[in-house]
Amino acid sequence: MEILKWQKLSSRYLVKEKWATLRVDTCRLQNGTVKDDYYVLEYPDWANAVALTKDNKIIMVRQYRHAADIISLEIPGGVIERGENPETGVKRELLEETGYSFETCELIATLYPNPATSDNRTFTYLLTGGVKVSEQDLDEHEILNVEEYTIEEVKQLLTENKIDQALHTAALFYGLMKINALTN
Repeated sequence: MEILKWQKLSSRYLVKEKWATLRVDTCRLQNGTVKDDYYVLEYPDWANAVALTKDNKIIMVRQYRHAADIISLEIPGGVIERGENPETGVKRELLEETGYSFETCELIATLYPNPATSDNRTFTYLLTGGVKVSEQDLDEHEILNVEEYTIEEVKQLLTENKIDQALHTAALFYGLMKINALTN
């Protein structure tokens, strides 16, 4: 059977804020059923980076994540500003969070964090040739440590399930596959 998109009959917003918007849609499914309470979270798109320094260390950041109440080891990244293209956004985020600038930047994956309930995308980049050019320039709510790991150490962290953020884990798998292809 061919799977068809739902027909959106109506939408109304329940919450409309800077970082998240919640709407409820009424949709007709291909079998004729009308679903009148489908909730969708609207978020801005994100960009994240598998960032390699000149000496082939992967840059990671460690920070507290309130919703999950965890100290999380992650890759750098963040929200793409309105009107900003994803590559510019990831370079800006890297400079702000880590103080590093990079020679190359390549899109390696575009992922939907949760396409069942949210509409945003995460653009994942591999950046290489990183050098520290400035100090961090963090947002008022950001407190994070920059850490560097060898490729083998990152593989071990993944093997031991030490990276909690699912999108970052996926990004690292894509990044490690790309790095492996470049070095072989």
